[in-house]
Amino acid sequence: MKKINLITVTGPTASGKTAFAAHLANEINGEIISADSRQVYQGMDLGTGKDYDDYMVKGNKIPYHLIDIREAGYRYNVFEFQQDFLRIFDEINSRGSLPMLVGGTGMYIEAVTKGYKLIQVPVNETLRKKLENKEQGELISLLDALNPKFHNTTDTKHKKRTIRAIEIATYYQDHAEMDSNFPEINQLVFGVRYDRGNRRKRISERLKIRLDSGMIEEVQQLLKKVKAEDLIFYGLEYKYVTLYLTGQLTKIQMHQQLEIAIHQFAKRQMTWFRKMEREGVKIHWIDGQLPMNEKLYFAKSILNNYNFITN
Repeated sequence: MKKINLITVTGPTASGKTAFAAHLANEINGEIISADSRQVYQGMDLGTGKDYDDYMVKGNKIPYHLIDIREAGYRYNVFEFQQDFLRIFDEINSRGSLPMLVGGTGMYIEAVTKGYKLIQVPVNETLRKKLENKEQGELISLLDALNPKFHNTTDTKHKKRTIRAIEIATYYQDHAEMDSNFPEINQLVFGVRYDRGNRRKRISERLKIRLDSGMIEEVQQLLKKVKAEDLIFYGLEYKYVTLYLTGQLTKIQMHQQLEIAIHQFAKRQMTWFRKMEREGVKIHWIDGQLPMNEKLYFAKSILNNYNFITN
């Protein structure tokens, strides 16, 4: 039987992966490590989909980690996530429980499953000054030429992020040595997805619910302590609601543009998952429309072929 020390549950936004992961964790003594780049922030609840109720299963509170660990306005990064993951991964193993990495941020998943440790990249003021007067198109070409290991599509949407991505990629070229002290990760991956039509319907319905439940008011509260440009940096809900609250969009424009952006985001997520599969990662896809008991039956039938190991 194959041996694993990590279960990964992923899928596009609004796929119900957290609820499924929590139910599975309840069955197999699992603890969830969030792989969501925005749920790390306190006070960013509705916009990031922190459905705390999902972690209550049959009266049991499923342990979860890396949620609400930074104040809004902070810019958490992949390096910090990897460090936090490794610490919690060891802690869960020491308890004899099964670590479960759950989320849809592909970079975060790959940061802990590809077997190399990231380097903390310092600021390079000389390089930044050299790049700051270049056009965005030229910066994107430079970034593509460097071919960084963790190049994210969002890095090319804002000039500051593109320059930072170039800075990181350049540092990696000059420091090819990697810290090899990295635990061997043997993961089993489940993915939850809907067909395109149902996915779009779920996204639209969920957005309306969040807006009706106080997402605009949530952003209003955040703007009392976080700069508008920092909230816009987080993208999607926080970007468009901030643009509305600062008078740059009407409410109707905000809703329409945000809905389109979330659909596009889900499409990019599916593209990332297909890339993972092309690179050899086997994803056991589960139809999101199945009842929970059938999802669990499928997952446990796969798990029967594996043994769980701890460090």
